Amino acid sequence: MRRPYLALTLLLALCWPAPRAWACYAVIVGREASADGSVLVAHNEQNGGRRILNFRRIPRRRFAEGATVRLRRGGTLAQVPETWAFLWSENPGLSFSDGYLNEWGVAIVSDGCRTREDGYEALVARDEIRQGGIGYLLRRLVAERARSAREGVKLAGELVERFGYSASGRSYAIADPTEAWVFAAVQGRRWAARRVPDDCVVVLPNVHIIGQMDLADTDNFLGSPDLVEYAVKRGWYDPRDGQPFNFRRVYSKVRGGPPDPRRLRGRELVTGQRDTASHGEELSFGVRPAEKMTVAAAIAILRDKGGPVPLSTPSTQEAAVFQLRADLPREIGCIYWRTTAEPVASVLTPWYPGITETPPAYFRDAPVETQLSLAHHFRPPRGTFDEDPKLACGRSRGFRIGSTAITKHGSRPWPGRGRRWRTACLPSSRRWRRRRSGCGRRTGRRRGGFLPNVVGKWRPRRAGKPRS
Repeated sequence: MRRPYLALTLLLALCWPAPRAWACYAVIVGREASADGSVLVAHNEQNGGRRILNFRRIPRRRFAEGATVRLRRGGTLAQVPETWAFLWSENPGLSFSDGYLNEWGVAIVSDGCRTREDGYEALVARDEIRQGGIGYLLRRLVAERARSAREGVKLAGELVERFGYSASGRSYAIADPTEAWVFAAVQGRRWAARRVPDDCVVVLPNVHIIGQMDLADTDNFLGSPDLVEYAVKRGWYDPRDGQPFNFRRVYSKVRGGPPDPRRLRGRELVTGQRDTASHGEELSFGVRPAEKMTVAAAIAILRDKGGPVPLSTPSTQEAAVFQLRADLPREIGCIYWRTTAEPVASVLTPWYPGITETPPAYFRDAPVETQLSLAHHFRPPRGTFDEDPKLACGRSRGFRIGSTAITKHGSRPWPGRGRRWRTACLPSSRRWRRRRSGCGRRTGRRRGGFLPNVVGKWRPRRAGKPRS
């Protein structure tokens, strides 16, 4: 019975480039596809290297007339009189790994997706990237200024058109309690966005998934004004061929080959059926779930290790589900479920945008303006983000729920950190597997209490004397 599955696994391994150990992953659920009518965005943030996460609530901030925002590479834009409050998961030192949920219930996360554009220097020479372009601050500006997902998409598009996107390409999930969008940025000044159908679930790995676009249907598609014209000019698309404009086939770095195996696995988990797409076949943008999706179902996908390529890996530094409910006040109707460790061995805790602050153990204390500065994020004083066991927020039945995520993938340690390392959150997946296999290795200070299993339920741990 397992031979066809093994054959498929071998075929994918031979035909598909070997994925990195870290590669982000998202699942976006329309409000009619969820059990409680909420929009759901599930996301695994996966990166190499040893990292630590800050999690903090940033309050509303007011600015004097004439204030400006300075981008990382030198560009500037006018500051608004007041910015919205938001929950911020900061991954210090990285340009594209922060997560946000603002007071209006607008959530934004992203996955890297390469495009076929020329390199940064060539685009600067052609004035396709101006004032150094925009990258890191794009999502923060959306969190600070947008009151809806559609407003966030339009704002992101205006910024890309004005400055040019500095990285190779990226797909952002931008959602609010009524709708969700996939926003695809191309290196340079082009972008495309598609609304997630209310009754569908969209799986977003590290490939562009926006296909055919009807730019006349502005309820469901948005894009830069010259999106098609520029592709024709570059020789990437010829409307005389009679083929409709397909964003992925025109702009994506990877335009052929088999479907992404992680995308196939996610769709299989949502529909309960094996996806039969063949080599080079275009997958639909979204799928209808076999059952209405819940937060637990979304978490189960993030924890999956059953496909040819695991969705949960030790390089996961944050697993999150944004549950965005429209029938309750935003302060309590929107929830940022998160953990700072591999989700298969972790529990996700709920955070509400209505809180006034996060506990001090969840972030490295610094003045708000200091922490929001580019210098503090990219060039902090030596030792600022060293591991500190005191940052664990507490103990619960034998395992620690921590505020930091430190992993040992990649060869470059954080500046100022020694060789010693550990994960300051929960038992690692390796220790978890050993416990499940009966090896009895110690995973906490006590052997009483509970541990989460891989499907989001709870099972009792056997009581007994802890091993030394």
